Amino acid sequence: MSRADAALEFVRTHRSTFALVSGIVLTTAGALAVLAYVVSAHRFSVGTQVFGTGLGVTAYMLGVRHAFDADHIAAIDNTTRRFLAEGRPSTTLGFWFALGHSSVVVVLSLLTALGARLATRLTDDSSTVRLVLSVLGTSVSGTFLCVVGVLNLIALVRIAALYRSARRGDHDEERLSRTLDDRGLLSRLLRRLTASTTRPWHMFPLGLLFGLGFDTATEVSLLVLAGAGATSGVPWYALMLLPLLFTCGMSLFDTLDGAFMSAAYQWAFVHPLRRIHYNLTTTGLSAVAALMVGAAELATALSSRIPTVDRALPWLADIDLNAVGYLIGGLFLVAWIFSALYWKVAGSPGEPHGTASRTPVATATRVAASPAEQDA
Repeated sequence: MSRADAALEFVRTHRSTFALVSGIVLTTAGALAVLAYVVSAHRFSVGTQVFGTGLGVTAYMLGVRHAFDADHIAAIDNTTRRFLAEGRPSTTLGFWFALGHSSVVVVLSLLTALGARLATRLTDDSSTVRLVLSVLGTSVSGTFLCVVGVLNLIALVRIAALYRSARRGDHDEERLSRTLDDRGLLSRLLRRLTASTTRPWHMFPLGLLFGLGFDTATEVSLLVLAGAGATSGVPWYALMLLPLLFTCGMSLFDTLDGAFMSAAYQWAFVHPLRRIHYNLTTTGLSAVAALMVGAAELATALSSRIPTVDRALPWLADIDLNAVGYLIGGLFLVAWIFSALYWKVAGSPGEPHGTASRTPVATATRVAASPAEQDA
């Protein structure tokens, strides 16, 4: 297959992702155009600044930054691996997660723009409502990631044993599938709950739960409040362009993250030993990332309520989750590139030398793609 044919095949099998990315980019351009040519023409001011593209870009970059938060990357990666193991479409998981998360921002910003008292209470650090929801959202997110991390550690031990056996020429595909699908006793207890997540759009409520932390919602709401407080003449629909741009920034990069993870795992599944090697690497990364971030989130949620936690584990609450998110994303990228180079140069015991990485992503997507991909 020529490079052009491979590229066309890749686009065809990922047309839902390309459609989402195109829609997000067009929406972003439209929102910025409205800010630049419609809203700015009225010369609404926020302090000494015109309410226009400057604030719009600020809101967009807040969304982009949050897309690289470690909780987003860990949740999307682990769900992608489970979906692919079950043969389900997975390229749009990041989009639906981001959409659910950002819906909290949009709703809160709309309430703020309309002058609802609830939104004011939610943006007040001393508000009981905000404190309760913040602790609840952070606790749900942290607990979820810790559970995922423990399950990944159990899987990591089993995959390592399989890898050693496969290197000796004793490969059992059925055992491999059971190991990757079975996450131990805890997974059996949670199987009935997680079984309800069978389509990409089911990530929407999970993202919604993650969004209950209200940290990012507060950032955008404060922008809206600043604009509304400085100029009472700014219409609500103009103020809503800020959370819309925030949503575009977060959705674009979470969508790309989900599509990348899906392509990387599909590439790894083409050959059994390659599949074990890649799962060994990424499962270890996922376990460390999920446990570290989950523990940090739980420590943050509990430290303000239980002084003993703050004294015993002060460093956990001080972890910069934004920096961790960038680090985890980079580690996954390095792992994928290293695996591709390793198999291209070394091949495997069951593959002819030099054939292990022939159009890996395009080949994998042809094998794994199905009509169900369009159900996303």
